[in-house]
Amino acid sequence: MTNNDSLVQKLDELLAILARMAPPVPQPLQAETADCFIWNPQKLALEPVAHVNRVDLSLITGIDRVRDILVDNTVRFAKGLPANNVLLWGARGMGKSSLVKAAHSFVNEHPGEAGPLKLIEIHREDIDSLPCLMNELRKSPYRFVLFCDDLSFSHDDTSYKSLKAALDGGVEGRPDNVVFYATSNRRHLMPRTMIENEQATAINPTETIEEKVSLSDRFGLWLGFHKCSQEDYLAMIDNYADWYRLKHPREKLHREALEWATTRGNRSGRVAWQFTQDLAGRLGRTLKREK
Repeated sequence: MTNNDSLVQKLDELLAILARMAPPVPQPLQAETADCFIWNPQKLALEPVAHVNRVDLSLITGIDRVRDILVDNTVRFAKGLPANNVLLWGARGMGKSSLVKAAHSFVNEHPGEAGPLKLIEIHREDIDSLPCLMNELRKSPYRFVLFCDDLSFSHDDTSYKSLKAALDGGVEGRPDNVVFYATSNRRHLMPRTMIENEQATAINPTETIEEKVSLSDRFGLWLGFHKCSQEDYLAMIDNYADWYRLKHPREKLHREALEWATTRGNRSGRVAWQFTQDLAGRLGRTLKREK
């Protein structure tokens, strides 16, 4: 092998290495293949979800007011009317993420004047790629609900700035065909201790607080979820039992459901669903609604 041949071979190897290191080239998003997707930032692609883990909207009880507000906002958005980004915050296990998925399904099952609505889940750790995703969705003829579950930021996490920029939309503004829904246990998406510690050490504490809490201000709707009462909890149990035709004496059902909640130290929609799964197993039933 001559020196020239060796040089050409090394150059080819170097070009191959650089090609592998280069970021992927965005491809047209194939949004027509499904109603629900997961965003893959490494491939800059939407991965369709064949089976979405969700419950029927009628099974979400005890949060009627926030349910109606979210559904109304989603319906208006699907019809091409103005709608807000939404932050669903509050007590764990009270159906925040279930409500988002159920509202999306409800709109597509009752289209009326609304066109097909797409749901895209973006994982918390991929928030940095949100501006890129929004830029690609801007080119699509479909309408999208971007959904991030359990969104929050730690002390040394600066990716919240990417989210602020994406929600504001920069110079172009947020795409007309995109709305962002997020769930969190925190109203301001950051620990209170984080805000208070930075307030204590900052040269200008007021400016520091404003920067931290201004993220949640980008959401036009704040929907609060609070711990449910015993009455609401038992109503959830009854709703599940009736929906899935679980034959069990009502008095016994309530007594066992309350015992179940006591062992968990909490009453919530999630606890009600976990009890329903246990009950169905004991009764030898699957959780598929019988016609």
